[in-house]
Amino acid sequence: MPRRLERIDRPNFLGFGCSGCNWRFDPSGVLIGDSLDEMKSKYEAERDKEFAAHVCAEHPSPKGSKNNAD
Repeated sequence: MPRRLERIDRPNFLGFGCSGCNWRFDPSGVLIGDSLDEMKSKYEAERDKEFAAHVCAEHPSPKGSKNNAD
């Protein structure tokens, strides 16, 4: 099954992660832009670029975990 970007809404993490491993998106800094739409676009571009570039083998899920949100 191919990996996909998922929204994670847990007490210990709120954001985006990979469905196939324990990778989670951690923005590099404060969002900067002239409008909310521009800031959102930059956030999504950074998130999507990092998701595409990550290697699942470098972010293994904890042993016994059924998904990456544990």
